[in-house]
Amino acid sequence: MKGRTGLTAVALACAALLAAVIAAAATASPAKQAAPHAALKVGLVTDIGGLNDHGFNHLAYVGLQRAAKQLGVQTRVLESHSNADYVPNMSTLAQQGYDLVICVGFLMDDAVKTVAAQFPNTKFMIIDNGWASGDPSNLEGTLFHEQEAGYLVGYLSGLLYKNKAVTFSTVGGQKIPPVDRYIAGFRAGAKAADPKVTLLNGYSQDFVAQDKCKNLALQQIGQGSKVVFQVAGGCGLGALDAAKQKHVWGIGVDADQAYLGPQVLTSALKRVDNDVFTTIKQVNAGEFKGGSTYQFTVKNGGIDFGKVSKKVPASIVKKVKAIKAKIAAGKIKIPTTVK
Repeated sequence: MKGRTGLTAVALACAALLAAVIAAAATASPAKQAAPHAALKVGLVTDIGGLNDHGFNHLAYVGLQRAAKQLGVQTRVLESHSNADYVPNMSTLAQQGYDLVICVGFLMDDAVKTVAAQFPNTKFMIIDNGWASGDPSNLEGTLFHEQEAGYLVGYLSGLLYKNKAVTFSTVGGQKIPPVDRYIAGFRAGAKAADPKVTLLNGYSQDFVAQDKCKNLALQQIGQGSKVVFQVAGGCGLGALDAAKQKHVWGIGVDADQAYLGPQVLTSALKRVDNDVFTTIKQVNAGEFKGGSTYQFTVKNGGIDFGKVSKKVPASIVKKVKAIKAKIAAGKIKIPTTVK
């Protein structure tokens, strides 16, 4: 009896100790418990073209939505209706504690550098411009080799009309580096495929008003243009409409715009969605590269050409793909400025 009583006492003591440990754990100070991982907050500031431009800004939004779905990030979009909205929109997101602010477009360059300097603890990324010495270290630049996409669609156009001495044209929004890289590449590609082609070029001075690009394209078509390459965002949709109206070919830009109608020969693709998603993924993994510039090319999948009209012979598409491989291998030098 005496031994059994001793064992019982030990058991009771152990049970009491276990209960005390459990109680202590349950009432532990919240500061000592592991805090849940807060979702990354990412804000997007559009250019004046807005989310419905069917191209540049829309693609940025697609990349943002992909990050929300796949990475669980919290997102917010602020649309800019004029250049005066850039600084307030960026500042609003930074003040609201967004970890990363993505700025869509070359025209935001001065604004993002100003705001990034004011909010050094916020990460910023600008699409279509590189980082330079003296820029804020919390800013990452991204550049696309638009000249490669322009070259591909220009080469395709040249092959389609080879030795027919026809005219092609380009409708740019404004004369800024990303636009001119597209145009320079297109002109070089067209000439490489058909040295006899005549090339026209003009700028609408607008990225929104479709009537301006349509009127410019109609003028070019009146001068004999058989292919119109639009490089003007939402405004450029007017150029594609002019091509449809006059039964000539139009070429889309940034996104694959084949869905706009049978007049679309192909599109010069610029994977802005991949750019946005890649940067968000970097931030989420603690690998953000502030103080640097990320380059997107044919070689790494950031540049391509889109769906080609079924009216184009397969032999031509095959030749364009061969040229694409040469560009990726660095065997073709493509100009980046319009003379």
